[in-house]
Amino acid sequence: MRRLILCTLLLAAACAPRPETASTPAIPHAPATSGQVEHRSINGMTAHELIQVYGRPRLQVVEGDGTKLQFAGPNCLLDIYLYPPSGGGTPRATLIEARNAQGNDVNAQSCAASIQDR
Repeated sequence: MRRLILCTLLLAAACAPRPETASTPAIPHAPATSGQVEHRSINGMTAHELIQVYGRPRLQVVEGDGTKLQFAGPNCLLDIYLYPPSGGGTPRATLIEARNAQGNDVNAQSCAASIQDR
């Protein structure tokens, strides 16, 4: 008798409607950190285009599918992060950070202009 009740309960549970699983939101390709500034003229540029504009990078770090190019100016450092588009393709500038020698955030446009003018 106990087995019959147990089998009936299991059968009823198997036939019950299942709740839909909630879809997880897409994780952005580029991780967000403080101090990030979008620079409209840099955003979307390839590494080759950045090197044409700002010269040889002081530092190039490749990690996973992302690349960080660092350009040094007279008073600042400009870090540009490149990631491939979601559908694949050539990595493009997505994020930019600028800081002075002490590590304090500075205006990215001013920093980029000072590097370009040197």
